[in-house]
Amino acid sequence: MSEPARQISMDMERFRSLLLDSVGVALAVVEPEQYRFLVRNVAFIEWFPTADDNELTLLEVLPTLDRAAMEAELDAGRDYRIEVEIKPKRRVITLAIELHRAVGPGRGEIMVQCQNISKIKELEYMIESYSKMIERQNRDLRKEKERVERLLLNIMPQQVYEEWKQFGVTTPQRFEEASVLMLDFVGFTEMAVSHEPTKLIAELNDIFTSFDRIVEQFGCERLKTIGDAYIAVSGMPESNPEHARNIARVALRFIRYLKRRNAMSEFNWEARIGINSGPVIGSVVGVQKYVYDIFGPGMNLAARLEPLCGPMEILLTGEMHDLIQQEFRMTDRGEHEIRGFGRKQIYRLENDLAPANDSHFY
Repeated sequence: MSEPARQISMDMERFRSLLLDSVGVALAVVEPEQYRFLVRNVAFIEWFPTADDNELTLLEVLPTLDRAAMEAELDAGRDYRIEVEIKPKRRVITLAIELHRAVGPGRGEIMVQCQNISKIKELEYMIESYSKMIERQNRDLRKEKERVERLLLNIMPQQVYEEWKQFGVTTPQRFEEASVLMLDFVGFTEMAVSHEPTKLIAELNDIFTSFDRIVEQFGCERLKTIGDAYIAVSGMPESNPEHARNIARVALRFIRYLKRRNAMSEFNWEARIGINSGPVIGSVVGVQKYVYDIFGPGMNLAARLEPLCGPMEILLTGEMHDLIQQEFRMTDRGEHEIRGFGRKQIYRLENDLAPANDSHFY
């Protein structure tokens, strides 16, 4: 070979070496039998310092390489890809390694290409962590929404809640035919002083829970509780032609339940119940603290009747008496002066002449 030709050959070798070292990825070529290195650039040796030893093979430099899996892929004409973690200095990095057979003349040398994907992996981890955080937050939001919904359904009827949820406000409604029940307990203040508070409140909570079940059974609605007072309605917010009968049956079941409970309890719960049928207005009141409440003659008269009751007594007026007299036995209590309503004929509700099959609710 002439001197110029030799010089050109040396320059080409130097050019190929510079080209390999400047591509920004780690490159190597190994022979297909023993996997000994034929070529490796600076980046490859920087990441795999042992590759600089001409006696070591690719399988020794990359001990995690699965030879059988690699050869199966390469023999099938496919590239073989793996990811490995290395620690060339102080920091662990992740490499994507791709191996494929060279095309063209030769013995089928294997080209090895390594690319640092640590930043990509970090980004994937951040995206995955963020996705999990968002999923967790969404799950927590769903739980909080369900909790808030349960709380709101405890203070307003379902129909009113649906309107409030859809429009953000509710329209006050007048119900011409509805029935109201007002209950409180005789001597509750004295009970609160003489009994351990936790146990007393647990008892009251248990009673109100049973009341809720009875109310639900007869298609009524627990409006709210205030201390030891319990207020239920029928015929609102959905009209019900049986509203007077239903609220009367609820009142009787309340008394029956308390009598049976008292026979087995150290506490003696004696209720006074006023029931009344008449027009009422229902609406959500408050801006920051929502409360669904009812107003009007129907509500006010029930509230006036309740203090007139004796222990375990249910009182109603003549107007309601006329609505349910065919189905209930009542005792005339005479006329009473009721504040805001003048003199009213009062009746005591005794029992249901055609009791429903509700023995499981006492």
